Amino acid sequence: MSAPDQTPLVERLRARIRREGAISFRDWMDAALYDEREGYYRRPGRPRWGRDGGDYRTSPERTPLFAATFARYFAALHAELGAPPRWAILEAGAGAGDFARVTLETLERDHPRVLQATRYHIDETSGEARLRARENLAAFADRVEFCRDGWRELSFEAGVIFSNELLDAFPVHRVLMRGGQLRELCVALDEAGNFCWSEQELTTPRLMEHFARLGVALAEGHVAEVNLAAGEWIERAATVLRRGYVVTVDYGAEAEELYRSTERRDGTLRGFREHQFVSDVLARPGEYDLTTTINWTQVRQAGEAANLKTISLERQDGFLLRAGALDQLECLTSHLDGEAERVRLRLGAREMILPGGMSGSFQVLVQKKRAA
Repeated sequence: MSAPDQTPLVERLRARIRREGAISFRDWMDAALYDEREGYYRRPGRPRWGRDGGDYRTSPERTPLFAATFARYFAALHAELGAPPRWAILEAGAGAGDFARVTLETLERDHPRVLQATRYHIDETSGEARLRARENLAAFADRVEFCRDGWRELSFEAGVIFSNELLDAFPVHRVLMRGGQLRELCVALDEAGNFCWSEQELTTPRLMEHFARLGVALAEGHVAEVNLAAGEWIERAATVLRRGYVVTVDYGAEAEELYRSTERRDGTLRGFREHQFVSDVLARPGEYDLTTTINWTQVRQAGEAANLKTISLERQDGFLLRAGALDQLECLTSHLDGEAERVRLRLGAREMILPGGMSGSFQVLVQKKRAA
């Protein structure tokens, strides 16, 4: 067996481009985020979460109210399914297990019968995050199972598949309308050996099919991202469930807004490092987070094709309020001893549910799979 390649990611990408020519941004982004040794989400010792030293904070890390409210919602979905004696919750992109821990604690305290029926599955690509999740969830070791090599082979009679800020981190293709023709923005090297954009023929006919399926066309000079993996992920989720729900939390827009709005003529690709925008997303692969805005029209279409009925798509703040966030806030507050903790919880709650808070930028899509 040959020794693993120890060449830095930047050099490996340069070597590939010199060997093959310009590569799709999808392939470049996949390496930048998910390279087994130096990808942003896989490299050890890189703080990605948190206010201090990290690059971003997700809702479960900001306040336990987020997961506690979803636990309450999951309990309601369990009842909607007829309170099966066994069901599954699969969290994809579970990170360090913050959401899972609060969800299970809430079920244990407020919905013990639902907890008894629950097997909680963790899917997380980062080995470091999985280790932290095992520590976080040690108290529920008998209820938690860590997926190996993804979850393609899993099958649930009843359950929920949940993700939070996952689909926006899938590798995407970038395209451009030039002279009435759809072109692809690939990654090449300039004379100095730096990564640069290069217009090329489409690397896959699926890009043209994507726009035809949506019934939209880009205006001249408009740049856009195409997240083919998001539709594939929804289709896979549908095959895992015999009956149940797919609950997807992310920031997105409809196809019309993404592909025809003059405000999005340059696309939605963004890079983050230490809570700041990265000016050049191609400069240092593996060193910062990359993300794009989700196409909800595409995700719903993929679900409908896979026998998932759209139940709702709404802003996260409205969803949390409808799911009982205020009642859950009172419940959480009543179990805290110190006033300082109560104040922190209320401040976090304001960010989640009041107008102008971070929740206003996110949406929650709920899709239902019915037994054939």
